[in-house]
Amino acid sequence: MIAESLAIEVKTAALLSSAFTFPYAFVQPVLGIIGDSFGKTRLMNVCLLVVALSGLVCAVATSFSLLVAMRVVAGLVAGGIFPVAMALLGDLVPMDQRQVAIGRLLAVALTGNLVGASISGVIGDLFGWRGVFGALSLFSLGVAIAAFFALRAVVPQQRASFDGAVVLANFRGIFADPRAKVCFGSVFFEAIVIHGLFPYVALLLVASGEARASIAGLLIATFAIGGVLYSFSIPLLITRFRERRLMLLGGTLAGSALILIALHLPWTWQVAIYAVFGFGFYLLHASIQVHVTDLSQTARGAAASLHSSFFYMGQALGPVIYGYGFAHGGMELSICIGAAVVFMVGVICSRTLRHPLRPR
Repeated sequence: MIAESLAIEVKTAALLSSAFTFPYAFVQPVLGIIGDSFGKTRLMNVCLLVVALSGLVCAVATSFSLLVAMRVVAGLVAGGIFPVAMALLGDLVPMDQRQVAIGRLLAVALTGNLVGASISGVIGDLFGWRGVFGALSLFSLGVAIAAFFALRAVVPQQRASFDGAVVLANFRGIFADPRAKVCFGSVFFEAIVIHGLFPYVALLLVASGEARASIAGLLIATFAIGGVLYSFSIPLLITRFRERRLMLLGGTLAGSALILIALHLPWTWQVAIYAVFGFGFYLLHASIQVHVTDLSQTARGAAASLHSSFFYMGQALGPVIYGYGFAHGGMELSICIGAAVVFMVGVICSRTLRHPLRPR
């Protein structure tokens, strides 16, 4: 829709995803430091407000360059919301309860993804892409205002004053943990092959004969539904399976779903496929997140921000890589290669990620 409205190619419009995610990725370490010293809840409020205002500007943008600029602005601050919330959760919840707590946090976030993706497709069909930006940004602005007042009653967590030497020591401590390389590398490749595909969901549907934007929104929403199902089932899963089994299962389910997506099945079948896709992804991804929150006891904001940085670098590169693959190797081959990658991520994580024993 954006490509047609602004007279640009679809692959150019798809780069709006990268315009958001590249800044998101590269500014994450800075936001993690700010959250640890400035205050996590305060940072979340400011960042949500800026995201909402930038979206309103997108709704009235008359040029692609302004649209790109506002997505860059949103990307620069959006990392101060969910990753910081995950770090805050790490501060508040003990390790033996953390996977369930992260599952609940994901349930809340994924409900937003679900509602946003569903409503965006409908609004897009009825009012165009400007209506999508306008409606969701006004809603976000209302949430930002409500959060400002609601979180004033929250006792701020203890904060340390900024010290450059301490910051560098914290980052060195994070990377000294051998799990850091596995965690950050895994989410980088996850994002390339899974989230990098999302800007092309509508294009894949067109290849199978379905051109409605609302159906593309529905499929992305069912991916989120899969994540919600994960969040409800994780208390039971962790009592039945070891963590490494969950990682392997998550990679297998996500990889299998990608192969089925490459077959261009009717969209009614793809609803179930995308739900399995989401369940598998979040089963693997949340298991990695638990380890991320354990990489540092004193700088969880920095650890969570690095995790998010690598994830969004992958998400920013994903549309570019898939675009090249579609043009030179075809849709089916490119997606099947992605399936093999996410399966290998599950295997590697299941074999290498273990919680260290700490003295009581």
